[in-house]
Amino acid sequence: MVKVTFVTTDGTRLDAEGEEGISLLEAGQAIGMPLEGTCEGQMACSTCHVIVDPDWFGRLKPASDDEEDMLDLAAAVERTSRLSCQIVLTPELEGLTVRIPRESKDAQGY
Repeated sequence: MVKVTFVTTDGTRLDAEGEEGISLLEAGQAIGMPLEGTCEGQMACSTCHVIVDPDWFGRLKPASDDEEDMLDLAAAVERTSRLSCQIVLTPELEGLTVRIPRESKDAQGY
């Protein structure tokens, strides 16, 4: 299991664990984070946008051009923004910290 931390819009820190190979999106949804993932990880939306802690950003595989295009559509994008569906949990990401954007909305009701 890989442990990651989500920081909510009010600053609450919530730990999640996910099996190696699942997406950060899935790990976040499992603990009720407002990550809609409308396209179910097909990179056709930006509803799973997270902001990666700057200390971790450089450790991730670079975003693809398609991911960058989707991030252009996301609200409250920052320099370290990523789509959580594109971050696959690996042992190297143990302790990863991401923040939910301040303008996050989830129509699924999480």
